[in-house]
Formats: sequence, C-alpha cells, structure tokens
Amino acid sequence: MTDRAQRPDAAGESGPLDPATAPLPAYGSGSLADLLPTLVAGQGVPGFTATLPELAPADRNCVFLIDGLGWEQISAHPDEAPFLHSLLGTSRGGSGRPLTAGFPSTTATSLASVGTGTVPGAHGLLGYTVRDPATGALMNQLRWKPWTEPHAWQPHTTVFRAAHAAGVHTAQVSSPAFESTPLTQIALSGGTFRGRLAGEERVDLAAEQLAAGDRSLVYTYYSEVDSKGHRFGMDSDAWRGQVRYVDELARRLAEQLPPRSALYVTADHGMIDIPFDEDSRIDFDEDWALRAGVALLGGEGRARHVYAVPGAAADVLAVWRDVLGEQFWVASRDEAIAAGWFGPPAAVEARTHGRIGDVVAAARDDVVVTASEREPRESAMVGMHGSMTPVEQLVPLLEVRS
Repeated sequence: MTDRAQRPDAAGESGPLDPATAPLPAYGSGSLADLLPTLVAGQGVPGFTATLPELAPADRNCVFLIDGLGWEQISAHPDEAPFLHSLLGTSRGGSGRPLTAGFPSTTATSLASVGTGTVPGAHGLLGYTVRDPATGALMNQLRWKPWTEPHAWQPHTTVFRAAHAAGVHTAQVSSPAFESTPLTQIALSGGTFRGRLAGEERVDLAAEQLAAGDRSLVYTYYSEVDSKGHRFGMDSDAWRGQVRYVDELARRLAEQLPPRSALYVTADHGMIDIPFDEDSRIDFDEDWALRAGVALLGGEGRARHVYAVPGAAADVLAVWRDVLGEQFWVASRDEAIAAGWFGPPAAVEARTHGRIGDVVAAARDDVVVTASEREPRESAMVGMHGSMTPVEQLVPLLEVRS
C-alpha cells in the first residue's frame, strides 16, 4: 500500500474528508448480501431475486468462505495461492470482478450479511462491538458477550432456513466449536450442521453434502488465515503457510464436485498490516482530546463506533473530525446512515439505529485508533480490517463448475 496520509479529498483540497465521498459497498448489486439470494433464486426458492445476474443457476451450490483472504491478498500472492490466483478471472461469473463486503468489513457483520441476505443496517450486526441500547453496555457480536437473546437481536430468517423449507438440501460444514454459537444461530442456521476439525475432512464432507440432494446449498468455512494475519501480519511465514494450506483445500474441494455443481470461493473481508508507530496507531486511551465526552468506544481500530455522553455528541463529532478527519471519514450517526454506509438508508431498520455510534469513524489511510488499556489484545494485532478501502472491502467470488 502507498502512503495516503497526504492525499487530498475528493474536492482536491486538504481538510476533513466528506463522509459522502467514502467508497460504498456495492449493496444490491455486488455485495456479500447479494450472494445467497442469487444462488437460491436460481434453485427456485420463492421470495428471492437474483441480484447478481452474471451467476448462472446451478442445482448444487457450495460456498467456501475463507476468513480474511480478500481479493487484493489473493492477487498479491500468486506463489502462495496458485490455484485461487488462477481463478481470479472466473470471479463473478467470469467477469473477473470482486464483490464487496459491507461496512464495517468485519467477520460478524459479513457473516450475517451472507447468511441473511440483508445489509448491515437491516440485520443489525453493525461491527465488532456495538452499544446495546437496552442496557447501555458494549456488545461483542463475534463472541456474543454479554449474553443477549440471539433472535431478538437479529430476527431475520436465514437464507439457509428458507432454502431448507423449500426442499433444498442444506448443510453447513465447519469447526464443531461453531455449531451452537449465537452467531451461527442467527446468521448461518438451517438444514444440518456437520462439524469437522481437520480442513481436509471439512472439504471432503462438503462435497459429500453437495451430492446428497438434487438441489443442494452447502456452506463451509476456514478461519486460520484471518487468525494468523491478525497475530503475525501478512509478511509472516505463519500467514503465508495458511494461505498455501487453504489454497490446497480449495483445489481439493473443486476436484470433488458432483455433477451440476457450482463452487464459489469468497471471503468476509481483506486485511491490512499496520506499522507499530505513533503515526499509524493512535491510542484512544492516551489521547485526552479523543476521550473527551466519550462514554463508550466501540467497533475496532479501523471502524469505530463512538458513543457520547448525553449532550456531547456534537462536540465529540467536532473533535474527532478535527483530529482524524484527514485520515478517517468521520460522520455523525445520521450522516453515516444518509450516506449509505450501512446499506440504502431506507433499509436501515429503526431497531438498529441506537447500535450505531453517535460518531462513526472509518479509516481511509493506513492508520488505526487503538485502545491499549481497554482493548489490549486487539491493540496488539498486526493485521487489521473494518473500513471501506479496497484492501479491506474487496472479496473474491471465484467459481468452479462441474
């Protein structure tokens, strides 16, 4: 990535970035939320529209989601991912184009978009951590802490459940640890869950499940590329080793496709390595100006939800925009909704408004807002994601057909 700290805004002048100039996810025409509705529409499941018309229908569809392996990571690593790299031209029905995640580009948000076929402002998983308006506490939507009733938090029916009800053989094949998690319940449930620890067993079983019905929808998932990227960064041997491994898993699955099948390899987000220096990592816990008037700090380093004490929202917005506005798109809640960050404004449900920060800050440059005291583990990460830049937003939709 090039140094973008001095890049002017869209108007050609330095100064705070206009929230309306942030590069929006392709909601409704090319985002993760459009994938499963398109696939099941092609299988004849009622109530769904193919919003990705470039995808030809298939009787049997398998989605292999690799956590953290975005479009730019595959493009930049042909030696580590030779099979996936060779498929870049097949993305989005042979158009060679990526999909986008949604905002924030983070796992809980993206998996909910995939599984429900709805935008973040509708399903309501609006970041890594958000405020629960009912309690005033921060809710971690990946680890589901503190406990919140899952289907009250996210009431939309999953696409998997709708497909299963319509007679499509539906299965999720993933780590056994994910079988009963709240995130699985509200985003990926429907049909059968098959837990397997080893990656090879996972993809072998996914192929078996794909063949188990005349119409099938199978989802499988691999998380360790993301884990190693967070901990060690994308220049590390650990990350590169995981990319090589998952590339072989994708090849193994592709070679086992039963007839009339389509395999789609995608991701929930990309990733960017952030240097450990004061210019790249702004520590909220040591910055009195950013802390002033803030009751809760949510989200993650590159996509912050900032919750103000009563009456201080305007002042917090002004300070955050003054301090960060040349490196972050900084918006009020209403501005972020109106700009379409969480989906078309009309799709953002009233029940989710209070989860959005009074101020929302999305990084444009290679910089994060950490919180060394309240978020020590997250602040120590090398690889980050969450914002709307291409390296984080663009995800593949690589295709193999039998």
